[in-house]
Amino acid sequence: MAEQFSAATYFMVILFIYVSHLMSTLGKPKSWINFLPPNLQTLHLANKLRDDPVAIKLASTDFGNIVREIPAAVLYPSSINDIECLIKFAHTTSSAPFNIAARGQGHSVRGQAMARNGVVVDMTSLKNQKNGYGIKVSGSPSMGWFADVGGEQLWVDVLHATLEHGLTPVSWTDYLYLTVGGTLSNAGISGQTFRYGPQISNVYEMDVITGLGDFVTCSREKNMELFFAVLGGLGQFGIIVRARIALETAPKRVKWVRMLYNDFSEFTRDQERLISNNGLKQNNALDYLEGLLLLNQGPPDNWRSSFFPLSDHAKIISLVTKYGIVYCLEIAKFYDDHTLISMEEELQVLFEGLNFIPGYAFEKDVSYVDFLNRVRSGELKLQSQGLWDVPHPWSNLFVPKSRISDFNSGVFKDIVLKRNITTGPVLVYPMNRSKWDDRMSAVIPEEDVFYAIGFLHSSGFNDREALDAQNKDILKFCYDSGIEVKQYLPNYKTMEEWKNLHFGTIKWRTFEDRKNQFDPKMILSPGQRIFTKVKLAKII
Repeated sequence: MAEQFSAATYFMVILFIYVSHLMSTLGKPKSWINFLPPNLQTLHLANKLRDDPVAIKLASTDFGNIVREIPAAVLYPSSINDIECLIKFAHTTSSAPFNIAARGQGHSVRGQAMARNGVVVDMTSLKNQKNGYGIKVSGSPSMGWFADVGGEQLWVDVLHATLEHGLTPVSWTDYLYLTVGGTLSNAGISGQTFRYGPQISNVYEMDVITGLGDFVTCSREKNMELFFAVLGGLGQFGIIVRARIALETAPKRVKWVRMLYNDFSEFTRDQERLISNNGLKQNNALDYLEGLLLLNQGPPDNWRSSFFPLSDHAKIISLVTKYGIVYCLEIAKFYDDHTLISMEEELQVLFEGLNFIPGYAFEKDVSYVDFLNRVRSGELKLQSQGLWDVPHPWSNLFVPKSRISDFNSGVFKDIVLKRNITTGPVLVYPMNRSKWDDRMSAVIPEEDVFYAIGFLHSSGFNDREALDAQNKDILKFCYDSGIEVKQYLPNYKTMEEWKNLHFGTIKWRTFEDRKNQFDPKMILSPGQRIFTKVKLAKII
């Protein structure tokens, strides 16, 4: 009898402690209650909303290290349903809806993935969930090989997963530690774009959660308006939770070549000639083409890749000192054991008639993985030196082919060379408009060929303002000179700037109509500052 009483008493004590702990946890006030509807606490996902300092700090900064926006909370979803539930709640709440932004790796540079006083969805928390999409390789007679990939997955993981099947995506970004949903919300460009198109041109199908909270499967044939809206849509119409990516047979090796020029017209003429061979099945076409400036700022290599032999650094530096700017053409041809001989022959044909400086052609032979992941080693080195988490006042532009010479004279030869403050790679390479689809939301110049220009600055916290001023002066020069540039990864502060400087009247009308259809309460991606009337972002 005494033993039964003791056991019952023990059970009651334990139950009392558990219930007391549960009630204290549930009853503990959340700071986000000041900004979000109180009944959000009644949802099943409330316990996945965090407002602790660690979560808030991560969601209020990005790779740019320039802007800081404090969210009310961060959602760490364990399923797609959590995201759907959150957006639907925000859309249907009777009070003013709160903003929501999806965050992958936070590789934006001006707060584009932030949500002041709203909720940031940490997409990477889905990466290891059993009920997530993961990376699944399949095939069909109509599509060929493809991979169904969760929007939270990193491209580097897509690479390794598809290579296990002897397959690979064909269009990449230069840096692979980005999420699939993140790059598809912009475009996803690199040296493969001239031939294979941007990453958004290599998507068959997507699952998207719209600003209405609806889960929608879309493609070129099904719910096509949403499909074209979301690709390059800057997160304005929905959150990509799955993408079906086109795959091809993977090569094994890469012949990687750099050639130096002191004449810009020869440099661009050769680039344009080389990208004119761009058929997907064309044997004499390159697989990759980029270009960059070599400036009188230290060694010829930069953090993005170590390429030039150390024994040649002195003569390259001497060349840069002589001319002030040297233009570097960078190309690559992929191959395997069966195509080694034909690859060498095709390169020799392509090289005929190129006007690089004699004696200044350099080549390497590397694995396919090492080539695609070439930026990673530089990142790890900078991280070890404490130089990665610094301000990155990047500026990326698309310049029409007809004005690239004027851009060189007014920007490279004048602003950049005279100020001599550029720290980081400066990319310059052409693309073919035919590889893009104008039905998508991404904006590019009207000409058949245009150039991608990337000022990938790194700075200290004290000299960032000088680089920001240079970026603004470059844009001012373009506007004053009538060069119709378009920003890639754009940064505008008002709706009027977006309408007049970026989209133009016709494209803006389509973009605005799509917003009204898929996110009428303007919930998603407020950090882009397109529709949401928010105060200017706080500068760190």
